[in-house]
Amino acid sequence: MILQTERLALARLTTDDAPFVLELLNDATWIQYIGDRGVRNLDDARKYILNGPVDSYEKNGFGLFLTTLKQTKTPIGMCGLLKRDYLDHVDVGFGLLPEFRGKGYATESAAAVIEYGKNNHRLSRIEAIVQSDNDHSIRVLEKMGFVFQRHIVIPDDDAEISLYGKDLQFNS
Repeated sequence: MILQTERLALARLTTDDAPFVLELLNDATWIQYIGDRGVRNLDDARKYILNGPVDSYEKNGFGLFLTTLKQTKTPIGMCGLLKRDYLDHVDVGFGLLPEFRGKGYATESAAAVIEYGKNNHRLSRIEAIVQSDNDHSIRVLEKMGFVFQRHIVIPDDDAEISLYGKDLQFNS
């Protein structure tokens, strides 16, 4: 386990999590707002985990983490830090299964991941990318103090998305 909050536990993803990742990445809202990752079966899910989160843990020391309810160990989503080539700073990403949205879990997990980035990786700024019509995720970001920066276009994608940012304060 990497992080704990009052209600959640966040841990590194492993290939054992492939059934959950397959379910999450094929959720209609995930596909609509985050994108279709082409994960159609358990083998695809295992490859996604190895080539995405696990590769990021090895290269950066962070990545997307499996987010579970602490008491029941029920997987509810993913949340973590990502280093994308087309952004100047590390960004926070999150996604939950439909039945766990609207309960404050996204804010709780993202706030913990941001503190982890600040305290464990000395990040002084975190960004976030979000589709302009994804009101729920925008509210989560704004609740945590993120501010709209500008619209950007992701390389190899025609879609324009919103870039948000937050400077992190260190105690002196």
